[in-house]
Amino acid sequence: MKFILLILFLPTVLWCGPVKLGVDRFFEQRFSVLVKKQRVGLITNHTGIDSQLRPTAELLKEKCQLVALFSPEHGIEGSARASEKISHSIDKNGLRIYSLHGETRRPTPEMLKGIDVLVYDIQEIGCRSYTYISTLFYAMEEAAKQKIPVIVLDRPNPMGGLIVDGPMLKEKWRSFLGYVNVPYCHGMTVGELARYFNEEYKVGCALRIVPMSGWQRSMTYQETGLAWVPTSPYIPEADTPFYYASTGILGALGVVSIGIGYTLPFKVVGAPWIDGEELAIKLNAQHLPGVKFIPFNYRPFYGKFEGKLCEGVKIVITDTKTYRPLSVQYMLIGLLKSLYPIQFRSKLAKFSANDASSFCKVNGNGEMLEILKSEKYVAWKLIDYDKKERNAFCVKRKKYLIYE
Repeated sequence: MKFILLILFLPTVLWCGPVKLGVDRFFEQRFSVLVKKQRVGLITNHTGIDSQLRPTAELLKEKCQLVALFSPEHGIEGSARASEKISHSIDKNGLRIYSLHGETRRPTPEMLKGIDVLVYDIQEIGCRSYTYISTLFYAMEEAAKQKIPVIVLDRPNPMGGLIVDGPMLKEKWRSFLGYVNVPYCHGMTVGELARYFNEEYKVGCALRIVPMSGWQRSMTYQETGLAWVPTSPYIPEADTPFYYASTGILGALGVVSIGIGYTLPFKVVGAPWIDGEELAIKLNAQHLPGVKFIPFNYRPFYGKFEGKLCEGVKIVITDTKTYRPLSVQYMLIGLLKSLYPIQFRSKLAKFSANDASSFCKVNGNGEMLEILKSEKYVAWKLIDYDKKERNAFCVKRKKYLIYE
């Protein structure tokens, strides 16, 4: 069976009906023929469901010869902790589940033996540092070596397709936390990213994208009408990706709590030594678009500052169309450094080599950490970092976009 690096439809999708996922469209006759009489390996987890909440794995078992499952970080059920190693296992029907977040993060030739085509169906969140897309890219590289076609069942970017924000990825810091040189928030679907990766990195994978219909770039996940399945333990709601992109890097510094261990992961920023009212006033005075900050007190159940009363702010997004998550992130970092220099200096002084490496990998560069260490006022310098390169990316990505 021949596969081509194209999608069999017009370059842009203009249909404005209800959103149909790639998995929904996959079982239409013209797409399901792609796996007829083929031995299929499926890269998926608990988010791999159709619009009627039926698991993709179960649907494939009915339609073709599903021979193996492959799971990403957090495991096939999405319950494992971040960075937790996961072993291979067997599902309830006796189907082998190969972990791609254990002893290896790449499917080996042995795992791929006897597979005619790989299908990918996982919901991701629109951030470069979220490892599900790295799992796809690794699989594409290994599939290309074995001459196995890859089919990506496309899904929405939860933040929509318009937000392009944050630094690019420098080659030195390429890792599982960021494998492709795109901005931290890239504004692309997983199918568009796969096309970008395959051509820009000359992977040579026999790639097919099964596109959605009805999705437009301006749509957030909440506007699709689709049910949200938490993609991992700390992404419980459809709007959480916006907040993950707004405080996750700050959390990597370890200076404050970002709500991990409380009921609002990534949506609050606090510490026992913060004056929440002052911080909210300073943040609101910056007039960042699409966001307000309100003073907020909370007591984490576990994690950073466990059991201690934290004072700080809750982030309130007022307009997702103008909101820029990384501008919020770096403004938070800058103001916290200015208002609480003692706590900031103390934490950075204790930064280990591993801490520094992780921070740089998530940011995609080493310069931002140096700016943070050496300069007094850092917010706007961090916000403007890679602005020229970001603009160039927006031009480059156009030919890989599928949806208007």
